Amino acid sequence: MNKVRIGFIGVGGMAEGHMKALERIEGAEITAVFDINEARARQIAQEYGATAYESRDQLMDSGQVDALFICTPPFAREDIEEAAASRGLHLLAEKPVGLNLEEARRKENIIRDSGIIHSSGYCLRYLDTVQKARQFLAGRQIDMILAYRIGGMPGVPWWRIMERSGGQLVEMSTHQVDLIRYLAGDFRDIQAIYGRRHIHREHPEATVPDVGVVSFTLQSGAVGTISNTCLSQYVGRGEVELFGHNFYVSINGKSLLIIDNGQRHEEKCETDFVFEQDRAFVEAVRTGNRELVLGDYSEAVKTLAVTLTANESAAAHGIESTPPAASSEHPPTFE
Repeated sequence: MNKVRIGFIGVGGMAEGHMKALERIEGAEITAVFDINEARARQIAQEYGATAYESRDQLMDSGQVDALFICTPPFAREDIEEAAASRGLHLLAEKPVGLNLEEARRKENIIRDSGIIHSSGYCLRYLDTVQKARQFLAGRQIDMILAYRIGGMPGVPWWRIMERSGGQLVEMSTHQVDLIRYLAGDFRDIQAIYGRRHIHREHPEATVPDVGVVSFTLQSGAVGTISNTCLSQYVGRGEVELFGHNFYVSINGKSLLIIDNGQRHEEKCETDFVFEQDRAFVEAVRTGNRELVLGDYSEAVKTLAVTLTANESAAAHGIESTPPAASSEHPPTFE
């Protein structure tokens, strides 16, 4: 296969980021698009020299695509993955791959059994700094992990509804969760506390929490926390810190810091991780080499399981929706 013909279902901002990357990849050709916003689909089709189709099935049955990028929001996936797999279309599904774990695992089985090449939107795995951290950590005992996703709130209304986005941990901090899995191994125990501290003042209809902390253990025995908030206007962090007896590793955006007995190594990479992710997927489809894909659909489902389990834990604990009322009683003490 000389050229991989690519179709898009969903052509919002996330999709256009992929399209700009694919334009730079010699082995890729954008041939087909579909979006429920027909005007947007026609605009994107004209801009990228593709055909806009009236339905997703029409696109998949057109004979003009070898691989499919799914860039719809998580609440709008329906059975797109199964439909693609049944037609033998290779698949890159943006994160998160759903909001229901049982459904995602069912799709995973169908995708795996179909034999197609599949990838997911966990693009940070393709950073040079992440690969160097992974090499350094191989064989070392990680004892504690601290992770953060701190910043503002996306502007799209659906994001503020828990049943549509899954909340910040599922939709945004999922990248930090995935990095922990990629660098340190799978999770074992998960507990979470969430709150709604400010979001209702600006968006009364919102059901997502705006602050949250997750504590966890890994299968290795390492312990850690993930702190996230979407109400921070002045400070932003997207960091994963890993501590061992005689080393420290931090991945903060594209920056890497490694400290041990023999070094203090700092670097910042210029990797275009979306480009590298898309190039790996296109080359995997073109050559049949699945090992080029660093985060396939199955990996995405495992990461989804962590974030949904945290949501369940927070819901069981009870999500505080208003600041606590003042009390004359003495607060409890912990001795």
